[in-house]
Amino acid sequence: MSKIDVEMLLHMNAADHEISYANNSSLQKQVILKIRPIIEESITDAFKKIVPICMKVADLGCSSGPNTFMAIWHIIDIVHEICQQEQLKLPEFEVLLNDLPENDFNFVFKLFPTKSLHFVHSSYGIHWLSKVPVGLKENKGNIYMARSSPPSVFKAYADQFQKDFTNFLSLRSEEIMPQGGMVLTCVGRKNPNPSKEDYGWEPLSKSLLDLVAEGVVKEADVDSFNIPHYTPCKEEIAEIVKREGSFDMKRLQVFKVNDSAVVSREEQLHNQDLDFNVYLEMGKKTANIMRAVSEPLLCSHFGDAIMDNLFTRLATHFADGHSNLKFDKVITIVVSLTKKGNSL
Repeated sequence: MSKIDVEMLLHMNAADHEISYANNSSLQKQVILKIRPIIEESITDAFKKIVPICMKVADLGCSSGPNTFMAIWHIIDIVHEICQQEQLKLPEFEVLLNDLPENDFNFVFKLFPTKSLHFVHSSYGIHWLSKVPVGLKENKGNIYMARSSPPSVFKAYADQFQKDFTNFLSLRSEEIMPQGGMVLTCVGRKNPNPSKEDYGWEPLSKSLLDLVAEGVVKEADVDSFNIPHYTPCKEEIAEIVKREGSFDMKRLQVFKVNDSAVVSREEQLHNQDLDFNVYLEMGKKTANIMRAVSEPLLCSHFGDAIMDNLFTRLATHFADGHSNLKFDKVITIVVSLTKKGNSL
């Protein structure tokens, strides 16, 4: 899958229905809420140093649905509070919502003007790669990094992330004003050794292999499909930021986040004598979350005819392994950066 292919295919399920991103993104909402103090710190620092007449804010990878505006409204509230405290005139706001061309919210900017942005926010965007890494031929039976993947697969994914994240920082350094701020979150891992982690894609691989066994999907098609996604550790983030050199790192934190919809259902059912149909209901919720973010990529490779069957099987696999239903172990990394240089 080429870079152009990924740009056109990497989007969340659109519209407003059971399997849309808008209705299956409460996990992402929890991330945005969790990092509010860090965004507040970064915005306060940047605003007091620059004091703009018109504050320009970009949300990169805004996607679609109610989460799109949460971070932006929070930023505006923070600036309003600062202005009240410091008795300053409230600036005008220019808000730039940016995403890939095929996403449901497709108000797209190819590149922002030089040194024009005061603050950049990106939630759960930078872990998506610009293309599937080269060198994954040995990753047979897997669609992402897995414990059974050879070392070359982990290296290929890490190398592609290093290239993409370095390029991301370099481009943002051209667009952000000196002393401007940027807060980024991504799915991450705790262990620096990538082969020691469970990334959560194995049940989907297993579901695809079920369809191979039934003759519905070709084994070669599964072997040639890999998710353009990378789960870094904080050490990788810190190293790339330092090497690229355009930003000072103010904060780098790792935290856990859960999907409130799944967890609330688990709490309701705690200590009850459950039959398989209840677990299946929870499995379906979890499968829909994964479907909302991965279906367009899967459709492009396998066709849309198998999607309902595939995700029905995925729900069953989640129900069979009850512990896999829990979304209380999603590791998230947040990094707060300040553009180097003197404010104008």
